[in-house]
Amino acid sequence: MKIWANSGDSHLVEPDDLFTTSLPAELAERMPRSVKDPDGSHETLYIDGQEFRRQMPKAANLKDEHGLTVVERAPGANDMKLRLIDLDQEGIWAELVYPSIGIWMGSIQDPKLLAAGCAAINDWAFEYQRFDPRYVCTATIPLLDAEHAVPEIHRVADMGYKAAYFSVTPGLGARDWHYTDDWEPVWSAIEETGLVIAFHIGTEAHDATTMHGAYYRGPGGALINYMETTYGGQRAITKMIASGVFDRHPGIKAMVSEGGATWGPFVADRLDEAYRQHWSMVKPQLRRLPSEYLYENVYASFQHDRSAVKAMTTMGWQNICWGSDYPHIEGTFGHTQKTLHELFDDVDEASMRRMTVGTFEELFPHVPPAPANGTEVPGER
Repeated sequence: MKIWANSGDSHLVEPDDLFTTSLPAELAERMPRSVKDPDGSHETLYIDGQEFRRQMPKAANLKDEHGLTVVERAPGANDMKLRLIDLDQEGIWAELVYPSIGIWMGSIQDPKLLAAGCAAINDWAFEYQRFDPRYVCTATIPLLDAEHAVPEIHRVADMGYKAAYFSVTPGLGARDWHYTDDWEPVWSAIEETGLVIAFHIGTEAHDATTMHGAYYRGPGGALINYMETTYGGQRAITKMIASGVFDRHPGIKAMVSEGGATWGPFVADRLDEAYRQHWSMVKPQLRRLPSEYLYENVYASFQHDRSAVKAMTTMGWQNICWGSDYPHIEGTFGHTQKTLHELFDDVDEASMRRMTVGTFEELFPHVPPAPANGTEVPGER
């Protein structure tokens, strides 16, 4: 039986000429761009005068069992029509869609430049959502200061966006999420517009000069770095809860994508313990236990994590959503059905439905309902 699922984590792949065709040349040349070595062994990222060089996975790891790369086997990633064919084949109905190169926007340190780049990405990405409501695109928000963030939040909401992509840290030089005075206008704008905050893990700002946000090197580096990426989303949510964001703005919903889901109950328990045992030092005081905000206002998506299913069925966190990470290489493209059956075949019907389609529908009720399980293709495109 074909399982249909909504994805709480997918990506668009920006065209190489996105900024050169939408921005003045002096701004476009400072935007993030990736240049890969001819042999594919390394990539250099150029971001506003900074250079970040990193090793790429070996070519063998970028190919499937048929020897095809992601670009070769997922040409629909850059085509809004062909992409729907890929989704139909995989059994994915709707997607929460993040940028790709745009994830590096947080390393820009010029607020005006960042705002111009975010607007360019948002104007381009919205064409996907305009084409089909199955694409729930995230609007990239310039987060160096509220002065630039708030107008873009209102602009994209007026366009019709339903979600706002936030990097897990606001940017180099900006004060962090728990500084109330700095970010209160942003939280107010988010609640007023009804946009869902969409954090994506691994989006900390990087500074090539100070090595802020640098990667671990040496033995075990690959595993250590992959593990480290998961913490940023947890920290961002902890800062929001602890500083009273959800207390003051109960209408805000926040999703953490690609970071698993088992962390939710742990963070909830840890914060409650701190609140009870160290209450005399807690400022601001909250009207409810921290765990209540996490269980009601916070959502998370996962890909392959078997333990994430248990976070709902055993530990009771209902706000869990599966995600494909299409078309990225660590995602499920090409084996989505195999992954969904391995995760959910032994799960009760109600829990499976909640994680595959229900949580997503709760966040984005404008999306048409997914086909019934067992339906092969929802119609001609």
